[in-house]
Parts: sequence; C-alpha cells; structure tokens
Amino acid sequence: MIKNVIFDIGNVLTDFRWAGFLADKGFSEEEIRRIAKASVLSSVWPELDRGVWSFEEVMAGFVKNDPEMEEEFHRAYDDMTDIVTIRDYAIEWVKSLKKQGFSVYFLSNFSQKIEKECEKALVFRKEMDGGILSWKDKLIKPDPEIYKLCLTRFGLKPEESVFVDDTAVNVEAANELGIHGIVFQSREQVDQKLAELTKTV
Repeated sequence: MIKNVIFDIGNVLTDFRWAGFLADKGFSEEEIRRIAKASVLSSVWPELDRGVWSFEEVMAGFVKNDPEMEEEFHRAYDDMTDIVTIRDYAIEWVKSLKKQGFSVYFLSNFSQKIEKECEKALVFRKEMDGGILSWKDKLIKPDPEIYKLCLTRFGLKPEESVFVDDTAVNVEAANELGIHGIVFQSREQVDQKLAELTKTV
C-alpha cells in the first residue's frame, strides 16, 4: 500500500530558472553560456548543495573554472533571489495529496543560500509532513545515504513510499532501495502513475 509521496523540489514543485535568472541580470547569451559552464553546469555547483564548502569556496571554484569571469560570478550569485520560483500548482498539489490520505515529504539537493534568498518559493513546505534539504545533512542525491536518512528520520517504509524527481539517476537510486520511483514530466503524469501504483501495490 502506498502511503507516502516524497518530492524533489527543483523543476518539480519549483522552477530552477538559472538561465532566466541570469538574463534578468542583464547578461548576454554568451556571458550566460560562460557563467553557466563554469558554475551551475560544473562539478562545483553540487558542493553548494552539499553544504560542506562555504559560499566563498564555491565562488572560488567558479573562478578557477573561468578566471576572466570573476566579476560576473559575483554580479550573478551574490544575490540569488528568484533563481528558484514556485510553480503555480505546488501548494494545491500537496494539499490534494494530503486530502487523499498520503503523507507528503520533500527530499532535495538545495543550498542554504538559495533556501534563504528564495524562501517565498518554498512556502508549500508548511503543508508537508517534513523533509530533507541536502545542505543541512551534508548529503546529496543520488547518494543512497540521503534516501536512507529520509526513511529512518520519518519512519517510512520504502515499499510504502513513492519518490518523484525530474532526474532519472536520482529516481534509480531510490528504486535500488526499494522505493517506488517516478521520473517527473508533469503533474498529470505523476498523478496517473501514482493512481496506478496505488491500485497495484
């Protein structure tokens, strides 16, 4: 029996709109390409979510990737307000699942800085039963330990839980622990898959 729905946040309940965010700050397409390659699309960015490196250390990693863009990195990331924005269905979706009898949680790679500066994008959390943001526990998906932590912290059984994420490798990691996984495409697609699982599991 499915009792629990565990959500990723970025690009599921919110938009991680880094390209639009950089465009809003006035960067050209070429500048956005360079900034992104050295930062959000690089191996340094996950360290922001892991919460072990300081913001200054992360920024130094970006600069190491493209030293000529140091000023641009600061203009881009010293204030990350609205790099994450809430999707219009997020609160209603969580409430709908709760009304159906599911417990609802979040499990997301998320940095302390973005949590603080995009707090208004995360208001749906107050409707949920709990969750994990990676920076607080120094673990990031798809490390199996972050899924295990979620299960143990909230007393969840993997076979009674569904994990929804837009990234296939993160869903596969959940599957390996016995958690049912759905690769997010749309709310409607997830609701349909969830209904199918509820009937068959």
